[in-house]
Amino acid sequence: MIKPLSCTFLLLFFWQAANAQVAQDCVDAIPICSNTPINGGTNGFGADDFNGATSSGCLERTATGAIESNSAWYRFRTAEAGQLGFNIGHNSNEDWDFALYRATDCSNLGEPIRCNFFDNSENTSFIGVGEDPTGNTDSVHYEDWIQVEAGEDYYLFINNFSNINSGFSIQFTGNIWVDYPNSALDCSIVSNLLGPPIAACEGDDVVLDATTSGALNYEWYVDTGNGYQLMAGVNGAAYNVQNSGQYRVVVNTSAESIISDVQVAFNQVPVTGSLTDEVFCYQTDTTIDLSSKDAEAMGAMDPSLFMVSYHSSQNDAEMGANPLEKQYVVLGGTETIYVRTTSLANSECYDATQSFTLESIENPILDFEEQVVICETIGNVEIGETQPDPNYSYQWSTGEQTSSILVSEAGEYTLTVTNQSNGAICEAIRKVTVAISSMPQISSIDIEDMSTNNIVTINTESTGAYEFSLDGSDYQSSHVFEGVAPGVHTVSMRDPYGCGVVEEDIVVVGFLPIFSPNGDVLNETWQVEGLSTLNSPIVTIYDRYGKLIKQMSEFDAGWDGSFNGKPLPSTDYWFKLSYVDDSGNRTYAKYLQSHFSLRR
Repeated sequence: MIKPLSCTFLLLFFWQAANAQVAQDCVDAIPICSNTPINGGTNGFGADDFNGATSSGCLERTATGAIESNSAWYRFRTAEAGQLGFNIGHNSNEDWDFALYRATDCSNLGEPIRCNFFDNSENTSFIGVGEDPTGNTDSVHYEDWIQVEAGEDYYLFINNFSNINSGFSIQFTGNIWVDYPNSALDCSIVSNLLGPPIAACEGDDVVLDATTSGALNYEWYVDTGNGYQLMAGVNGAAYNVQNSGQYRVVVNTSAESIISDVQVAFNQVPVTGSLTDEVFCYQTDTTIDLSSKDAEAMGAMDPSLFMVSYHSSQNDAEMGANPLEKQYVVLGGTETIYVRTTSLANSECYDATQSFTLESIENPILDFEEQVVICETIGNVEIGETQPDPNYSYQWSTGEQTSSILVSEAGEYTLTVTNQSNGAICEAIRKVTVAISSMPQISSIDIEDMSTNNIVTINTESTGAYEFSLDGSDYQSSHVFEGVAPGVHTVSMRDPYGCGVVEEDIVVVGFLPIFSPNGDVLNETWQVEGLSTLNSPIVTIYDRYGKLIKQMSEFDAGWDGSFNGKPLPSTDYWFKLSYVDDSGNRTYAKYLQSHFSLRR
């Protein structure tokens, strides 16, 4: 079948080859209780451990027609409880799969508790349970951690799908190894005289002990790729291993000859290069890419064989715990970052001797206004930073070098603020746009009355953005007010930048623009509606020559179009409306359309 694909992450990884023990069948599963070294690859498979099944968990048939293809079986037993995982490391151009069974018997494996059958089109170097050691948190080749209890038996099936394989290593991981570094797994299941396969680091003291009661002599052999060769002069019960290889001991007793094989692999211990300290500009939430330091840490080492992690303490670096995100949000000030370089083949082979500092130079923070208005009546305004930092330098586009300047003309002004320290130059630039605002001025007010929706419109010849209010209500950008009740009102107009406010009192009343006292009962008299809302109102009517024709109060029924009992001609007439204001003064209403027509 075509196996599912995922995102691409290239990491070439070259494994040293050795002829390791590989069991093709479950019944011969190799017991392990610690990290296993790189084996020499797998070839073919023995009996069909799945009895012709087409699948087991996520595993499906390979090109062989069976689930197994170049397979290997291992078994282990937990001795403690905790979080357990493992990494299966392999060459990045190879495709490996695995299934983990919680079982005590090969004939009753059941379904796997963890399983992975994804192809390796991304060229990754690890599959397993837990977390990818390269820091790839999105790897589809990793299954969730398992929580184990003491005394549980597990079978680990590893399969090569690509038919191209140079072997793999197994590295156990998880908190159980932190809490119980020497007893996480039960080594009593390993009956081999020389114990389980050994993954060590260069310089480690590895002693193979074949001490056997009643032994007559010991013969030691080594296979480094050309078959087992007798090691001349090595005939003690124990042998101190110096090089990687497959080792064999033959113990001769009076009753039998005991033969035991074990693989020992030494992995290179990385030597981290020195890292330069970093000085950079800082402000809240500044992020630095720690992976940019990887090349310094690697030096001349092959980056396909090692990984670099960064930590906030020396102890974390030593333990390989709590690695910092590569996109690291700096804390500010001076921080020490501790570096750990780890072998990808064996996580126990690492170097945590190097560190470097992150020195944060504060980037100036500018918080003054970017939009400023000069009030016409004042003539100038101060712009810029009014509370300067003595450690900063200031440069205006006008040539001035103070933190703030006084300007009297509209335009754009740019300030550059610099903080320079330890070779870092941190700048902040802000542009200030200055405009001039004139005093607000009401030129006229239109009042549309004699309706259920009286409308008041405030007119101005001033240019700019202004706001308007009626009787102290919230200011609005519109200069039109609808639904205005009859009576005296105060309209306000202001500059939104605080350059001034003007107010006018207006009177909203209603009157007919035309009346016709011709005896048809319609519009026989002319009067002003809404006078009752005013204090002591008086309406005076004049002809076009200014002659007083009629004076009315709120109690008059209206004017019938006559003077001294005689009808006046059809023409236009004018009127004035006065009332007593809140201060007790008689005031003439402004902005009323003060003429009307008589028609006969």
